Amino acid sequence: MASTSTLPQSAYNPRRHVGVHAERVSAVSSTEYPGHYPDEDHSWDLQKFSENLQVKVQRLSQRSIEFDLVGVDASIANAFRRIMIAEVPTIAIEHVYVWNNTSVIHDEVLAHRLGLVPLNADPALFDFRTPTGANAVPNDRNTLVFRLQVACERAPKGRGKEYLHDEVTSGDLVWVPQGEQAAVLGAAAAPAPTNKDIVLAKLRPGQEIDMELHAVKGVGKEHAKWSPVATASYRLHPLIVLNPARPVPAHRAAAFAACFSPGVVTLGADGALAIDARAMRADPVSREVLRHDEFAGCVELRRIRDWFLFAVEAEGPYPPERLLPAAVAVMRRKLAAIRAAAQALLADADAADADVEMGGA
Repeated sequence: MASTSTLPQSAYNPRRHVGVHAERVSAVSSTEYPGHYPDEDHSWDLQKFSENLQVKVQRLSQRSIEFDLVGVDASIANAFRRIMIAEVPTIAIEHVYVWNNTSVIHDEVLAHRLGLVPLNADPALFDFRTPTGANAVPNDRNTLVFRLQVACERAPKGRGKEYLHDEVTSGDLVWVPQGEQAAVLGAAAAPAPTNKDIVLAKLRPGQEIDMELHAVKGVGKEHAKWSPVATASYRLHPLIVLNPARPVPAHRAAAFAACFSPGVVTLGADGALAIDARAMRADPVSREVLRHDEFAGCVELRRIRDWFLFAVEAEGPYPPERLLPAAVAVMRRKLAAIRAAAQALLADADAADADVEMGGA
């Protein structure tokens, strides 16, 4: 268990581990629930849950984030992952009105490409379009309008290029404010593609594209163009434990270290092996070491069941650090809906019981 960079002692609790063996995995199910361990109460407790819960950002950039989520069941971690992919709302182009398209790309294909262009519009400022009611009709609270007008022509001699506007890119989309949008959003927050260099079509002299685009609010489970992430995934934290009762032969220490990712196993000046906990995070637990009989019993490969390493790439209006809070907000709305439905069912059951009692009387 030697380590040049230690994990918390609680990480070595065998009850939190999934065993990784040569041909199988073991202990994949959680055991900390009421009745599993004799004379132990594992009923859910808010204070205990709060003490164990951790969310720690490991790396943050403009478009991606890596963070640890510790102390939750896999069902909760996976729910957040799926919500980030499919239920956090964004704004995307839904309706394309083609006034003229003489390019070689068909209208439907170009409309599909336009729909996949991520926009920086904040979905919190807009309402969902509904089939009926006030939001069934496009207005400045539920629709953004863009115009795409590009015509290709030959460049004058001496310009250094043969054609002008020979590529149609996402930067050619021009926002057309409707109603009070200009006052509410302002020039600083003018809706636009997050990446203005996406090539949509190529033109030659005499060809042009003239379209009006309507963007609306939606969620990824309806269409991938509304997904706020390029990818959202997690994996369980690896745990590599050396067995002090069976040390690695000194003459094979280098070969043993080579079975893991660089830096995971370090060799000290005295020849002692150690595990670097920070480098261990990146190890894929490839089981290469288990292929060698000479290392049998020298090491145990595990994963920590309730320690999730998330990697999320944001695409759209949300900075990466806002995605998990947005997913939590969606989860809270779901729980509130379930609670309201359960309370309604209980009220109906109580009313039915009261009617039965009155009828019997």
